[in-house]
Amino acid sequence: MSPRLDASHTRTTTSTTPPDDILSELGLPDIPPYEEVGAVDARALSKTLFERLEALQEGTHEYSYVRNTLVELNLALVKFAASRFRSRSEPMEDIIQVGTIGLIKAIDRFELSRGVEFPTFAMPTIIGEIKRFFRDTSWSVRVPRRLQELRLDLAKAGDELAQKLDRAPTVAELAERLGISNDEVVEGMAASNAYTASSLDAQPEEDDSEGALGDRIGYEDHGLEGIEYVESLKPLIAELAPRDRKILSLRFVAGMTQSEIGEELGISQMHVSRLLSRTLVRLRKGLTVEE
Repeated sequence: MSPRLDASHTRTTTSTTPPDDILSELGLPDIPPYEEVGAVDARALSKTLFERLEALQEGTHEYSYVRNTLVELNLALVKFAASRFRSRSEPMEDIIQVGTIGLIKAIDRFELSRGVEFPTFAMPTIIGEIKRFFRDTSWSVRVPRRLQELRLDLAKAGDELAQKLDRAPTVAELAERLGISNDEVVEGMAASNAYTASSLDAQPEEDDSEGALGDRIGYEDHGLEGIEYVESLKPLIAELAPRDRKILSLRFVAGMTQSEIGEELGISQMHVSRLLSRTLVRLRKGLTVEE
């Protein structure tokens, strides 16, 4: 799901500059359209706004207005930070949205008394928020950081070699380029499979005659476990006395009751029960004994 800012993080005015009456009420200087404010002017204006913000009560309309103005004045920091991740598959709009959340967090934590310029303070928070977004959403399966970094190195080396060789590079060529073993290259390629995942409900391509992925995945056949037990029991049953084998066959193959088996063999139902219990205990022990 793409991140989105809620209403509290956006401006309530549709103009590109604060109205003069609000600026006058707050004791702030005139601010030109945000897109026309340069980096130096934005830094100076931000300092003035932070001074005013410290004097306002949080939760008031005035506080929210100054805070939102700071956000819009410093959006250039977010766009600059987001540009570092333009090679990622995620839409740039989503990256900027996440970076804006980082900017808002930086505004809320910033204190003029620290003597640090706001861009210097805000940039690590913005970039950290973007990196956290990629870390939490991009990998379908959690893999070690070493393999995450190896995937990036393999992708970069693969692109460079593909342009040079005019074909996809081999494992050996990638290993030589990165100075690692073939096994490490294969491990990194396997880790890349965890970067994205397909939905089990995803519909096939138009030229694909098969159904959704979920319809093509096998299921656990519990009957296989029964076959394994039967094969393991065969030699154990062969070692039983003829009468014990007969009782097992009448009980579990013919489905006869213990009373019916007793009548068939000319013994009591109680005797059949004892013989059957003894045989089952023996077979059970034979299945569980360690080789």
